[in-house]
Amino acid sequence: MEKLDDIDIQILKELQRNAKLTVKELADKVHLSASPTFERQKRLEREGYIENYVAVVNPKRVGNTIIALCNIKLKQHTSNFSRAFMEAVRGIEEVTECYNTSGDYDFMMKIYVRDMEHYQDFVLNKLGKIDSIGSLHSIFVIGEVKNAHKVPIATEDD
Repeated sequence: MEKLDDIDIQILKELQRNAKLTVKELADKVHLSASPTFERQKRLEREGYIENYVAVVNPKRVGNTIIALCNIKLKQHTSNFSRAFMEAVRGIEEVTECYNTSGDYDFMMKIYVRDMEHYQDFVLNKLGKIDSIGSLHSIFVIGEVKNAHKVPIATEDD
């Protein structure tokens, strides 16, 4: 992979702010012409710096009023239990993020649900079917302080 220069970094930052920019709009923002801007954007995609383009949907507008953080302990620390858990979680729509963590818990998940009844159903009928789970601990979000959907881009100067 090539090293990112200042223009590559600007392109990544601009696209994180607004992925709907046309090539011309992006080129204007990074002070290049459209053709080299397009080539750089395609290279950033090819090299895996840009993984995907998505719309950020407002969860409340689509009926998801509760965010829960769910910490999971597995029954045993084996590759089979971990693999089974991870495969199952990838197929559960309510789970939007899942991380393998250190500390008291093995995994942490971010979950969106309509209401407490939906959460109870989720725990009993979705998580409850994952045999590798030993225990879970739920934390409910009272208020969202920051949800940027942006990744900081480190430079050599940082």
